Amino acid sequence: MTITGIDWAIVAAYFLLSAGIGLYFTRRGGESLDQYFLSGRQAPWWLAGTAMVATTFAADTPLVVTGLVATKGVAGNWLWWNFVMSGMLTVFFFARLWRRAEVMTDVELAELRYGGRPAAFLRGFRALYLALPINLIILGWVTRAMIKILTIALGLKDVTIAGMTVSGEVVAVGICFVITALYSVAAGMWAVLWTDLVQFVIKMSAVIVLAVYAVAAVGGIAEMKTKLVQHFGSEEAALSVLPVSVTQSGIHSYAWMPLLTLAVYLSVQWWAAWYPGAEPGGGGYVAQRIFSARSERDGVLATLFFQIAHYALRPWPWIVTGLATVILYPTLPDKEAGYVQAFVDLLPTPWRGFMLAGFAAAYMSTVATHLNWGASYLVNDFYKRFLKTDGDQRHYVAVSRVATVLIFLASIAVTSQLASIEKAWELLLALGAGTGLVLILRWYWWRINAWSEISAMIASFVISLLGFAFIVPRFQPNDPNATAVVMLVTVAGSTIVWLVTTFSTAPEPDRVLQSFYRRVRPGGPGWARVSQRLGYGREPIPGGALAWTNWIAGIVAVYATLFGIGKIVFGFTGAGIAMLAVAAAAFYWISRSFRSEAPVARTKLA
Repeated sequence: MTITGIDWAIVAAYFLLSAGIGLYFTRRGGESLDQYFLSGRQAPWWLAGTAMVATTFAADTPLVVTGLVATKGVAGNWLWWNFVMSGMLTVFFFARLWRRAEVMTDVELAELRYGGRPAAFLRGFRALYLALPINLIILGWVTRAMIKILTIALGLKDVTIAGMTVSGEVVAVGICFVITALYSVAAGMWAVLWTDLVQFVIKMSAVIVLAVYAVAAVGGIAEMKTKLVQHFGSEEAALSVLPVSVTQSGIHSYAWMPLLTLAVYLSVQWWAAWYPGAEPGGGGYVAQRIFSARSERDGVLATLFFQIAHYALRPWPWIVTGLATVILYPTLPDKEAGYVQAFVDLLPTPWRGFMLAGFAAAYMSTVATHLNWGASYLVNDFYKRFLKTDGDQRHYVAVSRVATVLIFLASIAVTSQLASIEKAWELLLALGAGTGLVLILRWYWWRINAWSEISAMIASFVISLLGFAFIVPRFQPNDPNATAVVMLVTVAGSTIVWLVTTFSTAPEPDRVLQSFYRRVRPGGPGWARVSQRLGYGREPIPGGALAWTNWIAGIVAVYATLFGIGKIVFGFTGAGIAMLAVAAAAFYWISRSFRSEAPVARTKLA
């Protein structure tokens, strides 16, 4: 691929803009930990929500979606679409509570919700666990994906640095990484939020342009549908949004999605498995953006916008391009690489430069968040909590900058050892399987204690690894039922373990439970014992019964929007408009309930 001076100028302009944003916010971000990690809790909903979407749009995301649709059709995306239900739980049941807690990180909640040494241990352990192995694995696979993209797109020559020969692709990724680290280190969350906004606009524009060129290359949408039949056997197999086929003889599952696997996705995985960006009960960098919001309402709206944009609006340009690659590169062994190959073959100048900037933006938005997110755990929940408790704000900001640099350096080492992105993804799911229920119930049931969480984490880790060692080998290679069975066994086993542990250990002291309740006011029957002692009576959960109807309406709205847009894209205009009308009705219901909701008076902790 020939990269012209105009293309490189576009890429350079993007880098200068990102660096400029970092410099602009450096002084503001250095004022305090609140400013450095949470933008002073002053982010409007649209900025916090866009940052959530930008972070989950990594360099590897279009490639993964391309691989799914090239091998399984549009319905292959149910591997991640099922998390809509978990995301909507966060919107209507947990976003308010996270914002009310006014903590700096989600693991800090441990010592707000629980008491004593178990709570301190849980906070410190989860801080190191999330900041180092989990965070570094994610940074490693995102960097590995970016190297793959540049290897195909640029074919850069090796260069010699300090007597060592280094591939040109690694140098190019290193430039992206260094610039990201610089503005993340200098300005913290303010720079992350505003660069996320700019980067999201750039990368979404780029993938839409590529989708347009890809459709034109195969002769238009009508010709695409005709040619896809030759590959998938039928138009339904290629374009259906459902992971099953419906015929006169009944409902039939596709080979890649057996009914058992589908049942686990729709009824278990979305609430049982912890995964970054789709944590049961919220958490991770989604929670960090909620903490950054300027009000409780902004936190809820930011999370709602994230669910809509992440699941319903963003995927179609990737999906359309992925389907085009099936036609353009039918013999390509690496289906994910088809996305990059389409970019190389189809885009002219200046769109090539724009797409390169888009890939850089996708990579940098994710890296910036993970550097800042990981440093927040190391400093707020480990260094400040256990090592140096009497420092001033400027000292902690300085340490935060050092921690960000250390995470940056450690991620380079992890990337060099990470041979497979897919294996890293499987490992991450295994580590988080089975912990979801206790993370949800800690908000709504007073009897959950620190030992509940600790035992759930240990049990999930051990049982899932045993499952991969002894259950998976009993199935045929790549049989999706294998991981489904491991998930069921892990959830069942870990649930038994943490329930037994909960009732075998003492509940949290009344003073801890009452302090938490005054601050967060979670309501519901699970807290009636505490709320009545405090004189609040039997309070409903925030939003009351409307929270449940809004959750259902939110799921309907996102899926109807997702499927409606897809129908229109592929020429089924009437069905698409009908689905969008259903989505509009669901959104209207949600907005109406928001307007009628009364604020809750709360008492903050001293």
